Amino acid sequence: MSETLELLKDLIIRESVTPQDAGCQDVLAERLTKLDFKEERLNFEDTQNIWLRRGNARPLFTFLGHTDVVPPGPLDAWFSSPFAPAIRDGKLYGRGAADMKGGIAAFITAVERFIAKHPDHRGSIAVMMTSDEEGIATNGVVKVMEVLEQRNEKIDWCLVGEPSSDKKIGDVIRVGRRGSLCARLTISGIQGHVAYPELAENPIHLFAPALKELTEEVWDHGNVFFPPTSLQVSNINAGTGAENIIPGSAEVQFNLRFCTELNEETIKQRTSAILDKYGFKYAILWRLSGNPFLTEKGELIDATHAAIKTVTGFETRDDTGGGTSDGRFIAPTGAQVIELGPLNESIHKINEHVGIEDLEILTNIYEQILINLLVKPIL
Repeated sequence: MSETLELLKDLIIRESVTPQDAGCQDVLAERLTKLDFKEERLNFEDTQNIWLRRGNARPLFTFLGHTDVVPPGPLDAWFSSPFAPAIRDGKLYGRGAADMKGGIAAFITAVERFIAKHPDHRGSIAVMMTSDEEGIATNGVVKVMEVLEQRNEKIDWCLVGEPSSDKKIGDVIRVGRRGSLCARLTISGIQGHVAYPELAENPIHLFAPALKELTEEVWDHGNVFFPPTSLQVSNINAGTGAENIIPGSAEVQFNLRFCTELNEETIKQRTSAILDKYGFKYAILWRLSGNPFLTEKGELIDATHAAIKTVTGFETRDDTGGGTSDGRFIAPTGAQVIELGPLNESIHKINEHVGIEDLEILTNIYEQILINLLVKPIL
């Protein structure tokens, strides 16, 4: 079996549900420090982060990943234990196989192969890992980047090993991501008996027209890189559970995935303008998960396109779909950022898996990207 597969199996057996790392970063550090990578632990509260760098010169190429995984869900629904990697019909099953321990295993072995062949490569190579990407991501990459920025340690190219591929490995690379803005809205009413509505004020009824307008609002029309901004309501909570009580308040949570046509402040202003039209009392708390980012054509995208063509024979497609990733914390520093990893069909699902052959293809693509950028630049 390939080294990539064996490493992935070793990572999956470690039950690293957010924000736990469960020893995954120790495994990676042990392998890379043998190749002259300098190890630096940058832990914050219950989040474990590691920065491993080989060399001091620029350009600096960085592989970015997260060792934490989402909970497995009902165990009896899995083919086998989610933390006991199992091979079935050419696929390796286990929580994190695709998101994103498969990508991690592939780029670690790609680095090992690359350095064995090109020990005197130009520039530097780094690996950044966190155990808090699947959670609220407050003590992970965002904090590591603060440390790097304070000491003016600049990343030039960053490849995030998130599962970007659609039908086959390398058919899609993410060159940007939409922003994510979350809101928690509380509408105030007056609690009372349902038989005496004149003595009460139903916050659900008060909010209903505003809800309709918010969900029908055309926030923008998108652009050539991004789809239109979307507002989605995720939770509505009100009432005591009794069927004869008008609630005194209601809470609504919603999220906007927004493109580069909008910004945080514009969204807040437009939302408040809609709510204010209806005259009810409310309070709203906002949380910015990340701003949109876009990497335009340049060395990293060109090198990645060329590598995928060399290894697979086909042309890849640039895309900005999906959710958010830790790339949102790297891009604002001026780095070129892309995402390239396993198929995303099974991520966060029961029986998450990755193709065994896909692992080798992905490893070869990662190695070729390093060659294109750090040995014989294609530009």
